[in-house]
Amino acid sequence: MTGRETPNLAVAVSGGADSMALAVLARDWSRDRGLSVAALVVDHGLRPDSADEAAVTINRLGHLGIPARLLRLTALQRGSALAERARIMRYQVLCDACRDAGCRHLLLGHHAGDQIETVAMRALRGSHTHGLAGMAGMHTMNDITLLRPLLGIAPASLRRYLTERDIAWVEDPSNHDLRALRPRLRHLLADHMPASATLRLLDAIAAIGRIRAIEAIETAAELAARAVIRPEGFALLSPGRISEAALSRLLQTIGGAAYPPALPRIAELAADLRAATVAGVRIMPAGRFGRGWLVLREEAAIAAPVPAAPGAVWDHRFRLIIQRGSLTGATIGKLGDDSARVRRLTKLPSAVLRTLPAVRFGKIVAAVPHLGYELREDDVQMTILFASAHSDPCFVPGA
Repeated sequence: MTGRETPNLAVAVSGGADSMALAVLARDWSRDRGLSVAALVVDHGLRPDSADEAAVTINRLGHLGIPARLLRLTALQRGSALAERARIMRYQVLCDACRDAGCRHLLLGHHAGDQIETVAMRALRGSHTHGLAGMAGMHTMNDITLLRPLLGIAPASLRRYLTERDIAWVEDPSNHDLRALRPRLRHLLADHMPASATLRLLDAIAAIGRIRAIEAIETAAELAARAVIRPEGFALLSPGRISEAALSRLLQTIGGAAYPPALPRIAELAADLRAATVAGVRIMPAGRFGRGWLVLREEAAIAAPVPAAPGAVWDHRFRLIIQRGSLTGATIGKLGDDSARVRRLTKLPSAVLRTLPAVRFGKIVAAVPHLGYELREDDVQMTILFASAHSDPCFVPGA
């Protein structure tokens, strides 16, 4: 990925058999149509051999005629919820790389085995209809479309495909660590689930997925009619009962959460909206905005400041775009107590004002882009876009 050619497709390649097979299939599919493909290889840095494995993978891809770019997760720290944090960060850097390359479609190598394991894990956690639909074949994260074309393909078929072409791959030792739930499930299913049962289960998952897709369309229509998302990161919701699915999706978007809150958790609130705090989001009367409800980020749940680097995502909700100049040494964080100094610039409620993203140098507020406030006089042009990092938007942010 040199930047000389804009790829039509990007492929996330871990170096394992599944993603290597996908990269080769995507290469051949693209060539037949006069298109191009590029690979994105993420080094998570969690194992001593990860850097060497990434280098080997990039070399193999090069010999296969597939240009590749290395992405490193330098900020990933060990600790609680490591797998979840790594997953979120991995998707973030992959999507950022797609934007940098001008590519809007990212292929992922999840296969039939991954799908069954995912549904089994969700069932053990008590998931209901949506969770049991498994991973979607197509999913949008802001402006990047994630595609999973191998969900109906058995992993053994992918390995056989590579073996027949004398293409090597990397074996991740964590896939065989039975201390983790997914490898244990994989081991159990391999020993006890016949191929015929696997096919029936995949058919059932696909059927539930079709139901989920229909419900998603209905939810999008409901939110389009009932809610307006403001670029400052809050929503205005018209009065009256709202479906659990629509409220759940709205809370996820405003809260920047990786997953929507469970429907049973918000069922009573959806039936009778009232002032409440749930899933990192506040619901309060709309006040000066008229009848209805103000849905905004809970200030106490907001993430800590992050460096104001180009493309930085803060609080999983706002993305910094620098059109000109540099903000080296600056951070993005909530406006908080400094909202008093810019109170005169806006009629936004204080609860919203305190949650706005502010650019600081040390303790000095240099800019609050949503208010048109800028202290700096040098040649910096920036935008901070509200784009909830984990959810596919059901409706378009409005003015």
